Amino acid sequence: MRNPKLSPNGKTDVLQPTTPMPGAKDIGLDHRSSSSGLAKISPPESAPAPKMYQTENDISRASRIELNALMNQRLADAVDLQMQMKQAHWNVKGPSFIALHELFDQVDEAIESYVDLIAERIVQLGGIAEGTVRSAAARSRLEEYPLTIGDGLAHVAAVAKALSTFGHEARNTINQAEELEDAATVDLFTEIARGTDKWLWFVEAHGQAAK
Repeated sequence: MRNPKLSPNGKTDVLQPTTPMPGAKDIGLDHRSSSSGLAKISPPESAPAPKMYQTENDISRASRIELNALMNQRLADAVDLQMQMKQAHWNVKGPSFIALHELFDQVDEAIESYVDLIAERIVQLGGIAEGTVRSAAARSRLEEYPLTIGDGLAHVAAVAKALSTFGHEARNTINQAEELEDAATVDLFTEIARGTDKWLWFVEAHGQAAK
């Protein structure tokens, strides 16, 4: 520890810290001054635009950006739906166990093919398919699948609800893709909507006779 200095008048001078005070750059202040004489706080950087790869595809870049954002939303729904079908497949119980266990597995396989079709269409248009489970959890418009159910008819109702929601969103995507003049994406989601309706029919048939 350093000894304090004595000033000529006999008083003790207090040593000042040598650590420099933070400057404007250190605390995120703009060095330019406003008309009031106060330093401006720099605004946060805006979110980067979605990455798009160069492609000779003749759909405009602006339309491809919209289409890819739209399809990444559907991709999240499809990934979530696929895992919900597995949840039902693994946990269904009751007299119709075998029939429902196998049916839910078939639906899962069909949804897996939709996941692949949607992801590949995104990439075809120069985008990035954002298909991780975490992305799906953050974006999916499907309701949470009930984790504690076991009865076959309870799973039928839950699976039917999920398929219905996904089919509804697929039809909305058809309409939006038409507005963006992308006939190929319209055709893709027409196929997906038609297939989803078929699986909804297969699932609902297990509960309709009892009503």
